[in-house]
Amino acid sequence: MLVYSHSITNRARYIFHVMLGDMLGLEVEFTNKRDEFISSDKPKISYTHSKLGDELHFRSTGLLHQKGVEDQSIRVLENEQGKYFYAHNSQDSELNFDVFAASFYLLSRYEECLPHLRDQYNRFEATESLAFKHGFLTEPVVDQWLLRVRDIIRRKYPELKFKNRQYKFVSTIDIDNAYAYKNKGFMRTAGAYARAILNGKLKEVIERTQVLLGRKKDPYDTYDFQLSTQKEFAIETIYFFLLADYGVNDKNVPYYNQEFQSLIKHLADYAQVGIHPGFNSNEKNDKLTVEKKRLEKIIHRSVTKSRQHFLILHIPHTYHKLIENDITEDYSMGYAAHVGFRAGTCTPFRFYDLDLETPTELTVYPFAMMEATLKYYMKLSPEESKTVVSDIVRKVKAVDGTFMSLWHNETLTDTNIWKGWRDVFLHMMREAKQ
Repeated sequence: MLVYSHSITNRARYIFHVMLGDMLGLEVEFTNKRDEFISSDKPKISYTHSKLGDELHFRSTGLLHQKGVEDQSIRVLENEQGKYFYAHNSQDSELNFDVFAASFYLLSRYEECLPHLRDQYNRFEATESLAFKHGFLTEPVVDQWLLRVRDIIRRKYPELKFKNRQYKFVSTIDIDNAYAYKNKGFMRTAGAYARAILNGKLKEVIERTQVLLGRKKDPYDTYDFQLSTQKEFAIETIYFFLLADYGVNDKNVPYYNQEFQSLIKHLADYAQVGIHPGFNSNEKNDKLTVEKKRLEKIIHRSVTKSRQHFLILHIPHTYHKLIENDITEDYSMGYAAHVGFRAGTCTPFRFYDLDLETPTELTVYPFAMMEATLKYYMKLSPEESKTVVSDIVRKVKAVDGTFMSLWHNETLTDTNIWKGWRDVFLHMMREAKQ
């Protein structure tokens, strides 16, 4: 596909290569020479102010020809095909909005580089996003737009061969706390006993004692269930391990504990693994480096996958740190408080660095829902959650995208506050399988 633009910027190259190249499988070439473009007999698109000839024309509204980040005047409209923005009145354009600028705005997380409010964990809030404010957070709009573009191109150039987009399901599980009672060390265990006794939690005291004496399985030890489910449904699974030093928000088993290391090695035999950088990894320069090396030493291979603990993602700062540490895949692109599509897509994509105005080799894997979101933020019951899960899965399947879920080992205990949630997990497995 030959693309003409009056100004070939890094932004324009990026979004055309991502959408037409990575997502649709076309080879993309660029030119800013009008005569060369007009005389070419290749399939072609003009991305400029007006149509040049008999090519497909998509009118440019300017964002991809700018540099830096500034407030954008965005009006979201809706028609029978869904929401859209960067609208225009050109009669020659194939669409009545700049689909490439709109997609770039969402994929680059442009709005997260503007001044915004943050929550108590210093995170960009979903309620600050354009998608939430205009009611399309639970729609994979970039993928929906992409399929419209594909259909337009296919009608004009039926000889072109597109990549066969296929729906995919990836289950991801964060190991924030491998065990509820085991392997916590004398001081932490003694303190836990004291707090339970002072608060009158006799049941917890008894259960902890039974686990420590080997008479009962640790309640957070749900790994046999996870592996059997993974095998039953033939699901691709990724585990993210928290290996930070103990802190207020980092309370996993010590990384040097032999049983914990054996668990990591065991799970790594059956699934992919990644690092779960500690709570302060964005602020402390060497924290990610140290924790990544710990995991690499345990599994004896390179670690290239990461998901931020507490989903604390500061764009582009967090991604700079990941790239510096040779992380090539990030799985943090989602919200803690809302289900949906933070970047407007359910398709992995390469990250564009707005600070440096350049594409990167870091691939972002968006997740659509987390079980803690359903329970703690949305206050849904297990039965209500099943409906939300089914709806999200249906929307991802409709665009042949990737449905990625986020669960934790302790939420699969099917006891106490998580009673009934294992059934939600199994419902998701049945709904989401290919």
